[in-house]
Amino acid sequence: MAFTTLNPATGAVEAEFEPHTPEQVEERLTRAAETFASYRRTSFAERAGWMRAAADLYDAEQPEIARVLTTEMGKTYGSAKAEVAKCAMCMRWYADRAEALLAVEPVETSAGRAYVRYEPLGPVLAVMPWNFPLWQVIRFAAPALMAGNVGLLKHASNVPQSALLIEDLFRRAGFPEGAFSTLLVPAGAVASIIEDDRVAAVTLTGSEAAGRSVAAAAGRALKKCVLELGGSDPFVVLPSADLDRAVPVAVTARVQNNGQSCIAAKRFIVVDAVRDRFVPRFVEAMAALVVGDPFDPATDVGPLVSRAQRDEVAAQVDDARAKGAVVACGGEPVPGEGWYYRPTVLTGVTPGMRAYDEEVFGPVAVVEPAADVDEAIALANRTSFGLGASVWAEDPAEQQRGIEELEAGMVFVNAMVVSSPELPFGGIKRSGFGRELSEAGIKEFCNAKAVRVA
Repeated sequence: MAFTTLNPATGAVEAEFEPHTPEQVEERLTRAAETFASYRRTSFAERAGWMRAAADLYDAEQPEIARVLTTEMGKTYGSAKAEVAKCAMCMRWYADRAEALLAVEPVETSAGRAYVRYEPLGPVLAVMPWNFPLWQVIRFAAPALMAGNVGLLKHASNVPQSALLIEDLFRRAGFPEGAFSTLLVPAGAVASIIEDDRVAAVTLTGSEAAGRSVAAAAGRALKKCVLELGGSDPFVVLPSADLDRAVPVAVTARVQNNGQSCIAAKRFIVVDAVRDRFVPRFVEAMAALVVGDPFDPATDVGPLVSRAQRDEVAAQVDDARAKGAVVACGGEPVPGEGWYYRPTVLTGVTPGMRAYDEEVFGPVAVVEPAADVDEAIALANRTSFGLGASVWAEDPAEQQRGIEELEAGMVFVNAMVVSSPELPFGGIKRSGFGRELSEAGIKEFCNAKAVRVA
């Protein structure tokens, strides 16, 4: 099975790579384990120097790197460049703060001296998705490498150029050979790699099915794992919301990354008091978006990543329409080459429709009415997912209810859900467990070693 770059804008094959042989995988696992033995003893200053050098490369080569991201998965060129810049920012954030975040913590004790020290675990396997080919990897790799771990990347099979590019950039930045290695292997090989004694832990960003598989393998091997899975994030518009701010952000929150983001707003829950003012403006703005060539600066929404993904979104919309939902705008693929789907707003969506019960990974918004704040929060929580939530209100009491009562790993007030190094990133319920980014993220793959000196 070759790893293929298939351009979503044209359907053309751009590049193909042969998978690593079992011997090559063995070599990379051995090298990672051997490198960890010495890399863990490097100083924070040494690691920070290499990390800043990597960030400098990302900045210097931003146009070329972004072109790879757009060609492989179809995100607009502007958003691809922003992704590269965000990665460089994250690298510098951890380079500047890792030593303080992992500093020895004194503990008061009745006898002797006690403290907690944070030590790296070893080679960490990252199983990563295609939708943010760079950022998903760097938000794991930057803290893991700064903590003294080494990284092994099994990337999505449709972004091989991105996977190899990341390994090359870390190498050129000066990191020791084996500190970060890409494994071009099929999904079926992941379980055996997790079970390998040289692998200390695993992190996955991906689907619920992939999360179950990785968690099962990690459980059998008794290894730490972090899972960031799907989301069906609510965008809750309450009576005191400022609609002039809420409407444009709602559009961006839904169609960011061509609608293919786990933290994209997907369910727009609008109370009756503002529904007649919010919904028409939202539909009009969604219908006005420009769909087209992701390299064209005028484009708002590029293609979906694959024909299968486009067909899945179309099937979810068609199912809702057939069962009585109203298509307020969009609702169909764009004719011609490439895997484009028109930005869509659905109303009248009810339980039993796929668009209600499933995560829709494309530029499709589901609008749900709510009588009041109580019903809005109940509807927002009526999902098996719990990744992020966005609540819109000017009234402090309404804001506080959203903060306290929405069941999610992240709640953003009067803003769309985003990821940044300062805040822990992750979810609850079937959106996974564990955290990336922030202090919480860098400590996920550390041994919190308790020390007591009598």
